[in-house]
Amino acid sequence: MKQLLQMIRFPSISLVTFTLTIASVQCSGQVINRKALVERHTIRLNRADTLAALSVGNGSFAFTTDITGLQSFPDAYAKGVPLGTQSEWGWHSFPNTAHYPFSDALKTYYLNGRAISYAVQWGGGPEANRKAADYYRQNLHRLQLANIGFEIQLKNGAPATITDIREVHQELDMWTGAIHSRFTVEGTPVTVSTYCHQQLDAIAVQVQSPLLKQGRLQLRIRLPYPTGNWADMGNNWNNNAAHSSFIKRHSKNHAYITHIIDTTSYTIAAMWTGQAVLSKKTDHYYLLTPGKADQFRFTGSFSSAGKPAPTPSYMETLQNSRDQWQAFWNSGGAIDFSGSTDSRAFELERRIVLSQYLTRIQCAGNNPPQETGLTYNSWYGKPHMEMHWWHGVHFALWGRTGLLEKSLSWYARAAAGARQIAKRQGYKGIRWQKMTDNEGRESPSSVGAFLIWQQPHFIYFAELCYRAHPDDATLNKYKELVFATAAFMASFPFYDNQQARFILGKGVIAAQERFKAEDTFNPTYELAYWRWGLQTAQRWRERLKLPREKKWDEVLSRLSAFPVQNGKYLFTESAADSYSNPEYKTDHPSVLGALGMLPKTPGLDETIMTNTFNWIWNNWSWKDTWGWDFPMTAMTATRLGMPDKAVDALLMNIPTNTYLPNGHNYQDGRLTIYLPGNGGLLAAIALMCAGYDQSNVTLPGIPHNGKWNVKWEGLKKMP
Repeated sequence: MKQLLQMIRFPSISLVTFTLTIASVQCSGQVINRKALVERHTIRLNRADTLAALSVGNGSFAFTTDITGLQSFPDAYAKGVPLGTQSEWGWHSFPNTAHYPFSDALKTYYLNGRAISYAVQWGGGPEANRKAADYYRQNLHRLQLANIGFEIQLKNGAPATITDIREVHQELDMWTGAIHSRFTVEGTPVTVSTYCHQQLDAIAVQVQSPLLKQGRLQLRIRLPYPTGNWADMGNNWNNNAAHSSFIKRHSKNHAYITHIIDTTSYTIAAMWTGQAVLSKKTDHYYLLTPGKADQFRFTGSFSSAGKPAPTPSYMETLQNSRDQWQAFWNSGGAIDFSGSTDSRAFELERRIVLSQYLTRIQCAGNNPPQETGLTYNSWYGKPHMEMHWWHGVHFALWGRTGLLEKSLSWYARAAAGARQIAKRQGYKGIRWQKMTDNEGRESPSSVGAFLIWQQPHFIYFAELCYRAHPDDATLNKYKELVFATAAFMASFPFYDNQQARFILGKGVIAAQERFKAEDTFNPTYELAYWRWGLQTAQRWRERLKLPREKKWDEVLSRLSAFPVQNGKYLFTESAADSYSNPEYKTDHPSVLGALGMLPKTPGLDETIMTNTFNWIWNNWSWKDTWGWDFPMTAMTATRLGMPDKAVDALLMNIPTNTYLPNGHNYQDGRLTIYLPGNGGLLAAIALMCAGYDQSNVTLPGIPHNGKWNVKWEGLKKMP
């Protein structure tokens, strides 16, 4: 694996010759050639690499392909980047045959003198509680909807395997959203083009090959059964009797396949050109056999229960994809490093371009995405709301606020559940869920139940929307949820009469998930975020000509100071051994987020943060981190005036900071893609180029050493 990561860190991609300059420059009247920028990072593959699967998608639906341009070898890719077909709407629950009540997942903790219930996993607790928690953690779970691939027959009649796919040349053309694949089987060429419609959950494919005339190439549709496991790679062909599927209607060029799993039902509408026959090979296994022509076009459109979605033709889908992708790339921000002499510039630019593509197809839907988007089904497919910052903030910073706002609609749907959590625990307002689903159901989690840093996110998002559209319409659209979010934040801290201060905790797990909830209070990052969130909510009231909330000001005036020891910020006040306990040098160095993700808040000292940063830089166990830790570190370095460290952080040579040939941020064998890393990279580089409100420095995160030539346009300052 080490050798593999070394090979894929800087993949062999043809370099373009650039005109060299000796100074860093900001784009001023210089228009970036966006097509050239995107196309010089076209992904080109010449072999089957299971960590380099390519995807097409539209933000609400994605389809991931192997080297054939379809999903022909799902088992071979299952331990790499899996061949997923996922949507926002495709969810399933196993029947609750034991009738577990959700209340059995609740456990009472005695914190700050009162009893508070949390939905946790129970560990070694009573069997009834453990089983209830396990059931509600597992259900709902996201579905892998289908596997659509080729069945290719060799001359001897045997099925082709992945080793029979030779002379491979595959490209992902991000400018048009197309995957073009060429290969041979026993010397016979096959050419495939794959597109995704940008408004419909549909893929369209064109195949050209003499194998079609020879009757040796068919299109296969298989319907997997959900595993119910933490991860579902979409290749569970067992449990045939537990679900049903059938061809509902069939005409000369059109057919519908309905798939029913318990109370979940969805339809695949298939449309093709020319002569073809759709038949059932075995349970949940269908073959579309083209006629004797050397070209075949197919569209597969997915829809939930009810009326099937429209099925666009191949040419309609192709044109839609081209138009929409060119509109995307020509909108919002762009960064061009051509002409830089730093050897890392091309790789950083590659990561930036590919991350824009991946977050657009995986994270730009009407709901917060799961951490592995619409390809890899992890944590039962559920979104983690503390990660929404990393999935969504960059859209606004890159001048594409509308893509962020799409997912903000989730908060209105989830507010009722969030209000119930706050009420159950004795707080005001709404307490945002951590691990959840499209409707905001709470999932038991022994960590997630105690996280609080997702709470101010909505205020941050709303503020970004206001910065893009500073008008009463924006204020009125989001004010109720901003105020309800702040109401919880003001009621959550515990007031210590003896010390005359509000304390954040106990009953907290910090973003650095290394501290026990029952013991933890006043984590530095969360204290800063609480201050910023309540201050911003008050500004919203003032913008609306409403009086300031007295309770919020009371909390702000008496909220605990940032904990300091030996000239450095403690990770949390309750951990006086922050710098001596080896365990606390792992996971997220989230103390840096207090001045990085956030602007400088009252009481925060830049000298102390510099000391903290330098210690973490030199002493942290960087191999025990996650993909978004590197962008977070770069943000802090930028705000502290360390541009060299900012770039070094983004390109730190650590396995969890690996970016695969397909642009995905690799973590480890258990988690081969991780989109918070991609989104974090885009947020950090926007800050590094466009800057932030408290600074007027040009390119504050880019070294002014003569090696970087930077053109940027369309980016927005970070708060």
